[in-house]
Amino acid sequence: MESIQNRYEFVYLFDVENGNPNGDPDAGNMPRIDAETSHGLVTDVCLKRKIRNYVEIVKNDQAPYCIYVKEKAILTKQQEKAYISLEAEKNIKPTIEDARVWMCKNFYDVRTFGAVMALKEFNCGQVRGPVQLNFGKSIEPVLPNELSITRMAVATEAESIKQKGDNRTIGKKTLIPYGLFRTEGYISAHFAQKTGFTESDLKLLWDALTNMFDHDHSAARGKMNARKLIVFKHDSTLGNASAHKLFELIKIDRNDDPVNPPRNFSQYSVSIDFQNKPDGVEIRELL
Repeated sequence: MESIQNRYEFVYLFDVENGNPNGDPDAGNMPRIDAETSHGLVTDVCLKRKIRNYVEIVKNDQAPYCIYVKEKAILTKQQEKAYISLEAEKNIKPTIEDARVWMCKNFYDVRTFGAVMALKEFNCGQVRGPVQLNFGKSIEPVLPNELSITRMAVATEAESIKQKGDNRTIGKKTLIPYGLFRTEGYISAHFAQKTGFTESDLKLLWDALTNMFDHDHSAARGKMNARKLIVFKHDSTLGNASAHKLFELIKIDRNDDPVNPPRNFSQYSVSIDFQNKPDGVEIRELL
């Protein structure tokens, strides 16, 4: 199947209620924030993880939709599959370029996000993926809370004796009451040609962004929802307008008194400035 022939950008809005969208291990797993502005942050790595998990569920980790970076994966074992398959097919030792192409063909996240696979054993080179994401950033400052919780049990008998039969243990839970986050993404048709990223792969990406939070619920993350997915499609491979000018067409404003802290998505209005849309760019609302 032919790779995509158009450049894309997109704006993605998601929110969290009474949860921790992306804990920082260097700060006791507190929600990530910009220290200067107190705006919440969600890393691109966090969002890519959720996309990978969705694809793995939907496609059952089968080629050509295998996932390279997944929980408990040993990357050299993943790359070894390329050498085993190519040696069986060609009856000769494959080159690094052969292995790189095989990894792009069989692993969805490699041909989508790229990967550094230049390991000493089973070297598969390096791939620059066509899909890149910015950090998610909350529209308004957030206030991380740390709450104490109790557990009415202990892990071991020794712990029970130490606590003299009082099996209540204390823990911590960190969250933000509410935050609406915005992130932007870029899809390069040029790099898609190098990795084989197709229209079918693109549709799967849109499906993942739309549905991935429904398959990622946990007590720690609270209620997270995809709210808006606005896509800019250029009518050419190289594009017809600068990405930042397209992103500026999307405005998110409070439709109530901004003095009150936000607690749900209905307190915001999202608008698109269609009048200033550049020529050669189509705007689609997929969510």
